[in-house]
Amino acid sequence: MRGALTVIAAILLAGATSATAAGEQPICAARPGKATPACTVPARHWQIETGLADWTLDKGGGERDTSLVVGETSIKYGLTDRSDIEVDVTPWERATSHGSDSRDSASGFGDISVSYKRALTPPGAALQLAAMPYVKIPTAKHSLGNGKWEGGLLIPIGYAIPIAPLSIGLTPEIDWVADADGHGHHAAMVQVASLGWQITPKLNLSGEVWGQWDWDPAGTTKQASVDGAAAYLVRSDLQIDAGANFGLNKETPNVELYTGLSVRF
Repeated sequence: MRGALTVIAAILLAGATSATAAGEQPICAARPGKATPACTVPARHWQIETGLADWTLDKGGGERDTSLVVGETSIKYGLTDRSDIEVDVTPWERATSHGSDSRDSASGFGDISVSYKRALTPPGAALQLAAMPYVKIPTAKHSLGNGKWEGGLLIPIGYAIPIAPLSIGLTPEIDWVADADGHGHHAAMVQVASLGWQITPKLNLSGEVWGQWDWDPAGTTKQASVDGAAAYLVRSDLQIDAGANFGLNKETPNVELYTGLSVRF
């Protein structure tokens, strides 16, 4: 827990001392929401996006499962004006399961993922397209992770509607994930469709529909949710956010609530 608080403190300090970056262009962060934007971090700039707290509740079959993640952080660096590299770290998480006559819990450091994003369309174009391969490094203990290397590819797509404060985002994703029995890997797919509304130059609201299909040999799992979020631009290089996700079927957690911030320097 102390490690998570240290990460958060460092981020807040960076935000307080950072000078405005990248020619006053507003920060473009992957949070809030599950959709991934096609933008990249400007060359030779750092960007840190952290979840201050993320709480999930899943009830069903006589069980009540909750998870709390503190300080989940994406550290990004702009390699060029059209590419960046990203490391995602979860310094502390806790998962708890309550049954009719049992209670189990586990906490600790989570998995790490490393990704590279490359913009495929010119800056300023109404339609933005990028490619983002990633690999997951199994650093979490087995009570929190599956202990397997995994990877995938995201294709972030964004479209700014002309003469309107609206934008559309799509994030098709294909993943190569470990089998539930720990022997081999299989394909999984994620699709996210989002609509953003720039209410003021500082406030943006967004809504999403999210779906995931996991074709495990033991049986296909389908999840779906409808999500909402708000992001507020404190200044051009600092954004705060909050959001909520609501499951649409029994295989998806009932609700997820989160808040966080993003800073560029």
